[in-house]
Amino acid sequence: MKPARIIVLLIALGAAGGAALLMMNSEATPPVVVERTAPVATSDVLVAAGDVQVGQTLTRETLRWQPWPADYVPNGSIVKSGAPGALEEITGSIARQNILAGEPVRRERLVRADGAGFMAAILPSGMRAVAITIDTRGANAAGGFILPNDRVDVLRIFRDDEASKAGNGEVQTSETILSNIRVLAIGQKIQEQNGEKVVTGETATLELTPVQAEVVILGQRTGQLSLVLRSLADAKTVDTQPIDRADAALTVVRFGVARPVPRR
Repeated sequence: MKPARIIVLLIALGAAGGAALLMMNSEATPPVVVERTAPVATSDVLVAAGDVQVGQTLTRETLRWQPWPADYVPNGSIVKSGAPGALEEITGSIARQNILAGEPVRRERLVRADGAGFMAAILPSGMRAVAITIDTRGANAAGGFILPNDRVDVLRIFRDDEASKAGNGEVQTSETILSNIRVLAIGQKIQEQNGEKVVTGETATLELTPVQAEVVILGQRTGQLSLVLRSLADAKTVDTQPIDRADAALTVVRFGVARPVPRR
């Protein structure tokens, strides 16, 4: 047999072997099945376009419609299909609570500017807002570092008539009349803004129960009130230990020789 024929025969055998291998591999590999899923139904929900702070007035720039899975729309959300004019209706409202960017907007967290007063709107049910006079220099408000939503103790400083009669001078006494009270506002400000760390004003508005409101109003009429800032770590704790006021008295001498007189 001629060499040329032998070469052709070998090439043909190699091609046949390669084709056989390809066929074997194709039989071993299972076919790929592509499943098509149905598109998820969505509803347009009104959400905050950016972080909204309590007391902030909503504008068209702070709101937007966002597609939301129809089966997972949170309760109370404003859906475009049910309220197509909600964007214009909500514009101008004031936020009663903080709303995060992308969070659905709910009507119960808003108050109309032309409706009830804002302070009355943000007060929890059963609570009262009471304003007390504070030193504009911050002398009786932690140097001005008490901010809205901080927790404070309320101290009363007053003249102890009984101790004053027993001593040689006027005795001033301090006592804590309320503990762990929420500050609603300092002056006209109800929140810290733009990283502001000092808030000044002539009044501090406190969130109180009706009984606490009576205590504060009476304390303001019979003495001077001061606010003591509490740590965030114990803002949720309630003081149960009795306050020892044995050393809380201060003798102010106008005439004669001074001597400290403890409160009886």
